[in-house]
Amino acid sequence: RGALGAALAFTIIPSGIRSFIGNASISRLAALGWNPVNRYNTPITVGGGVNEIILINIAGDDRPGVTSSITGILADHGVNILDIGQAVIHDNLALGLLVEVPASAEAASILKDILFRTHEMQMQVRFLPVSPESYNQWVTGQGKQRHIVTLLARKITGRHIASVTDIVSRYELNIDRIDRLSGRVPLEGVAQQSKACVELSVRGNLVDASDFRRELLHLASELDIDIAYQEDNMFRRTRRLVAFDMDSTLIEAEVIDELAKAAGVGDQVAEITERAMRGEIDFTESFKARVALLKGLDESVLEGIAASLKITEGAEKLVSTLKQLGYKTAILSGGFSYFGQYLQQKLGIDYVYANELVIRDGRVTGEVEGIVVDGQRKAELLRDIAQREGLNLEQVIAVGDGANDLPMLSIAGLGIAFRAKPIVRENAKQSISTLGLDGILYLLGISDRHTN
Repeated sequence: RGALGAALAFTIIPSGIRSFIGNASISRLAALGWNPVNRYNTPITVGGGVNEIILINIAGDDRPGVTSSITGILADHGVNILDIGQAVIHDNLALGLLVEVPASAEAASILKDILFRTHEMQMQVRFLPVSPESYNQWVTGQGKQRHIVTLLARKITGRHIASVTDIVSRYELNIDRIDRLSGRVPLEGVAQQSKACVELSVRGNLVDASDFRRELLHLASELDIDIAYQEDNMFRRTRRLVAFDMDSTLIEAEVIDELAKAAGVGDQVAEITERAMRGEIDFTESFKARVALLKGLDESVLEGIAASLKITEGAEKLVSTLKQLGYKTAILSGGFSYFGQYLQQKLGIDYVYANELVIRDGRVTGEVEGIVVDGQRKAELLRDIAQREGLNLEQVIAVGDGANDLPMLSIAGLGIAFRAKPIVRENAKQSISTLGLDGILYLLGISDRHTN
């Protein structure tokens, strides 16, 4: 009796339920601690003759058959389900149902059956009446913009969530759901390559999305995490092409710097490279100046450097997953095709466009053949590949780290600055700096349980 009273104490009942068991039964339930009230904390009265809308919230230990049992009761009474949601956190279930009870049905009997069924399962239930005005307001809300905010870090803290949701709140956006996309976190500590990701689905109209994005970027920098913001539209689920920069993106090195070290001109080339990546000097001009310094380098050096290239964390998992999902992949690099083709074979990349280093008599001439693949050329190539694949640019993802990647990042539906220079992070639509390349899967809404 005490357990039933405790369960009923968590129950709020809409109008009409008093009739389901009569005054004698109500007296017995009251003796167990049940005081039936509506949402305004006033005594329940008997209603009838109209359809009733009721929000049912059920919580307790997760087990098989809860949803089936509750919806089975609703089915027996011809109840319509207007909305439903369910989540489980640490084996604790939260189930919500918004239902419409026909006027011809006896609402009180339905609620009685649910009430006693949840008690049998040792779960708590809460009933809330929903007025037609409130329901219609909820329906009209479906026309509001929807957005996805993705939080990525090695480990997520309360401060991270609090800071992100504070910005969401200040822009008057409502959070519809929060999902953990990463695997379960061990307590032993944070491994060097551990991953944590939480996705927020939010709703509301943004007057200026750029201001919202700017605040999230500033917060990400302050907390040393990544925060991505996207519109939740159909293109997010229909992307089919991913184009990568090569140097410092798919691989951790700048190949031309490695070649320069082997040629004994490392310091000169590194200085020119950094200035070009920061956008301080024209890429094509700087590229030709760096290549000229490689004149006379033995061809065998290229093979040795290719074999020692370190693939970026998460690159192999990302590309293999994309291939399983039917994506096309491309390397669009301001580096050299010799190394792009090596990665193509290693990772299974579909397209490779890079600069052709001229080699004569087994030695580098200090020249390149064809059009230099600079920033604008990357954007042109991205358009060409998308057209060849029959894709809208909104279905394209571009990933890069340097200023010469910004043109292709800006035209892609999802442009991602990866471990990028500050000027690139500030101008790209998205940025990932704390995780590996496979963090991009989270931006596509793909969780670890789908890829592990």
